[in-house]
Amino acid sequence: MKRQLILASQSPRRKELLELAELTFISHASDIDETLDSLKPLRDELRRLALNKARAAEKDYPGCIVLGADTTVVMDDVILGKPKDREDAKRMLKSLSGRTHEVMTSCAICCGEHELTWINTAEVEFYELNDTLIDWYIDTNEPMDKAGAYGIQGKGALLVKGIHGDFYTVMGLPIADTVRKLSEFEKELE
Repeated sequence: MKRQLILASQSPRRKELLELAELTFISHASDIDETLDSLKPLRDELRRLALNKARAAEKDYPGCIVLGADTTVVMDDVILGKPKDREDAKRMLKSLSGRTHEVMTSCAICCGEHELTWINTAEVEFYELNDTLIDWYIDTNEPMDKAGAYGIQGKGALLVKGIHGDFYTVMGLPIADTVRKLSEFEKELE
């Protein structure tokens, strides 16, 4: 890329994926209100959230291309965020046991007046999980800072029976799609 890329996130997974694509970037997350309006369509709210993250970081990096993203786990039209505590993680994992859920990663790219938003969705099917497995997984502490209480790129992989869609969407950034969109976006700025 000719312009400086800013990742509006401190996520180690998103950083790892941009590094995999050999992109040079600065990571800069801003505190924003991540509250979603339940009266508005979920997909619209997820796009708004990713764009708000990007726009907040852009204030410190005018003229740069800023990438924002947010990953959401949805089961039965209910958003499963990061667990509040061990019991919340256990509740989430039990609700996912033996079932298929959606993982949506909303993305936004902005630079000045130009912006682009999109959402990639993948379906993830879990094996049946017994209490012993759930307790073991929670004991690893891995689920505590992850939407839906699991990380597919870590020990959470042992819970997953199958994925329909982009694995990297579930990990937190649909990297192949993102690289293409960044390239197209930068060309439009010329």
